[in-house]
Amino acid sequence: MTITMEEISKLREATSAGMMDCKKALEESKGDFDGAIEVLRKKGAATSAKRAERDAKEGLIVSYIHNNRIGTLLEFNCETDFVALNDDFKLLANDLAMHIAASAPEYISPSNVPAEIVAKEKEIELAQLKDAGKPEKVIDKILEGKIEKFYSRVCLMKQPFIKNPDVTVEDLINEKTAAIGEKISVRRFVRFELGK
Repeated sequence: MTITMEEISKLREATSAGMMDCKKALEESKGDFDGAIEVLRKKGAATSAKRAERDAKEGLIVSYIHNNRIGTLLEFNCETDFVALNDDFKLLANDLAMHIAASAPEYISPSNVPAEIVAKEKEIELAQLKDAGKPEKVIDKILEGKIEKFYSRVCLMKQPFIKNPDVTVEDLINEKTAAIGEKISVRRFVRFELGK
């Protein structure tokens, strides 16, 4: 199968992945564009896992103000100052600051949620499930799903990204990590809302 330069360029434009990665993904998916995107996404997750051990101490602090009523400050890190100056990195940082303003996450990821808050949430959900008369044998499975839903409400990384709800913020960062070629991460954020 021959992969054309036009196909590679189209995939690169859609994913921001490197030219060779796009070519390999198209070859692996036998020319299927959507399949190639999936190959790149899987590779991005694997690449992100490898990069997770690295230190990301460079980056940006960005702010976003919405209608003078909601504001966010975000520290978004990368490994090098070269990447911190990259337009794609800056755009992603601004998009994440806007996402935080719109979606009001309280924590970065599930590991940041205090154990007592998770325990309280489980207690509330369990009581509701028992009141609803759910069978004991399915309660644990339902409870697990309810806690995942709780994380998707309060944890930035688990929230559907406002500009593309088909992917979570975590998926987006994994994709961008693969495209940029180094570890990128949210270090911290704060959100202000007038009167709260």
